[in-house]
Amino acid sequence: MLPPGSLFESSGTSPVPVLSKRMRIKSAEMLLILWLLPLSGAAPTEQEDRGVDWLSKFGYLPPADPVTGQLQTKEALTKAIKAMQKFGGLTETGVFDQATLGLMKTPRCSLPDVSETEVTAGRRKRSLTPPNKWKKRHLSWRVRTFPKDSALLGRDTIRALMYYALKVWSDIAPLNFHEVAGSNADIQIDFTKADHNDGYPFDGPGGAVAHAFFPGERFTAGDTHFDDDEAWTFRSPDSHGMDLFAVAVHEFGHAIGLVHTSAMESIMRPYYQGPVGDPLKYDLPYEDKVRVWQLYGVRDSVSHTNHPGTPSQTSEPPILLDIPQNKSILQLARDTPDRCTSYFDAVAQIRGEAFFFKGKYFWRLTREKHLVSLRPAQIHWFWRGLPANLDSVDAVYERPGDHKIVFFKGLKYWLFKDNIMEEGYPRPISDFGLPLEGVDVAFVWPHNEKTYFFKDNRYWRYDDHLRRMDVGYPKDSTLWKGLPPHLDDAMRWSDGSSYFFKGKEYWRVPSSDMEAEAGYPRLIAKDWLLCTEMQSDSPGAEPKSTDTRVNVRQHPDHAENGYEVCSCTSDTASPLGARLSPSPLWLLPPLWTLRQALCSQPL
Repeated sequence: MLPPGSLFESSGTSPVPVLSKRMRIKSAEMLLILWLLPLSGAAPTEQEDRGVDWLSKFGYLPPADPVTGQLQTKEALTKAIKAMQKFGGLTETGVFDQATLGLMKTPRCSLPDVSETEVTAGRRKRSLTPPNKWKKRHLSWRVRTFPKDSALLGRDTIRALMYYALKVWSDIAPLNFHEVAGSNADIQIDFTKADHNDGYPFDGPGGAVAHAFFPGERFTAGDTHFDDDEAWTFRSPDSHGMDLFAVAVHEFGHAIGLVHTSAMESIMRPYYQGPVGDPLKYDLPYEDKVRVWQLYGVRDSVSHTNHPGTPSQTSEPPILLDIPQNKSILQLARDTPDRCTSYFDAVAQIRGEAFFFKGKYFWRLTREKHLVSLRPAQIHWFWRGLPANLDSVDAVYERPGDHKIVFFKGLKYWLFKDNIMEEGYPRPISDFGLPLEGVDVAFVWPHNEKTYFFKDNRYWRYDDHLRRMDVGYPKDSTLWKGLPPHLDDAMRWSDGSSYFFKGKEYWRVPSSDMEAEAGYPRLIAKDWLLCTEMQSDSPGAEPKSTDTRVNVRQHPDHAENGYEVCSCTSDTASPLGARLSPSPLWLLPPLWTLRQALCSQPL
């Protein structure tokens, strides 16, 4: 009698191998592997076939040689399954039980778990022996290609998530990462599909979701690839896609030299574990800290210092913001102000970009004065924690030193780290030594990095580093020559000048001067907000002149709820634009915005 689960059937007086029929349609390689599978059932299944492939793919079995027909022994297969089970935290049964098959179906990193194995993919081979480490401590990165179709994550979001995922590692180890625009980045980041000619083909949704190459001399060292067939998400429920930040932290661990670990709490565990929390607050498990310290040592105050010529990663961190759960709120409310006819409550430079606040809304311009959207966004969607009944703000500025953002309204102020409100706020403006009259203007003067507050015809100078008002203030605001009284607000700008705003006009005060430049005031709407004299956001309004042209470009990965998002630029030769040269990309930390506005120009 044959044992249960035998691969033979009875035919007459002697058993006839069932496999002899399959030899006509299957390769000898797969036949011999299946012959020796430690099965607990009656016949090999497609799942078990895939199990052998999986073990080979992730380093537990050497791949069978299709030329020589190299055999996998039963003992080798059992040992491989047990090794996989042990690494994955399962009971070591040595067979393809349900728990084992279930773990094999879990999305995971493409790289093998057994680092000594040499993996063959087609004709390409890559040694996965752990590398030493990066010999340099200042590493550049670049997102070279973006997802082809993403309804949730735009390019700014992805860049911000990459920034914070790298920062997780540089916060604890003496490494510095900076974004570059050129093609020579140390860490090239791509979203790609299927076989992309690097030896680790992707396999559609699920399965292998990403991989990165270890440091070394190869041209691919540090490169990080994400499967573009995955539904990449951010701050979404676990069942709603693949959390990009969590996967990026894992892959960048490989890019700096870490291999997979079996520790259940480690971010370097090969299996996808779901979202890991807020990128602004995420802290690596101790297991991972120890491993990266073993490679590079512990970061100290000396290693925070930048290499000459490289920007600081922490100088202007990007703001990473939530996506509204109800996309219907993207519809504009009836009280939406018109940017071309409005007076502004506050104007501020935040992370090097310009924000114009009006009522409950604001417009944002990039460093090159590109208007992110022709329609405004709501303040509450970005800086959550402000009172629900807050209908406007008086002044806003980014605090020097720690880059926290301060909002003023009446006799109170709120402090935000990025878009997260600090505990204990609001607080009274008397903390600054200001009178109980409120604030009209708050800005940092580039000349001395001091913060200046204006109210009516007086101004104060405040030292944010010492947290105290300078002696001898307030002073008469007429000391600033050529500026009107009762200003609306002011801000510094990247050309080293300060800009003062009142009504529909603005004044420029160059560098360390305290006198407005000749030729001012000029119109805010025309020079900053892409408006002509007759242009308006109101229905039916059409521009009559062509001195300002709006370039509307469609970005498929920025589409949200059927609305196309516009990237708007101006060819207007304004004095400000003439003095601003385009900044290289590495000077542009990815300040993320929810691009929720409608375009006023048809595509």
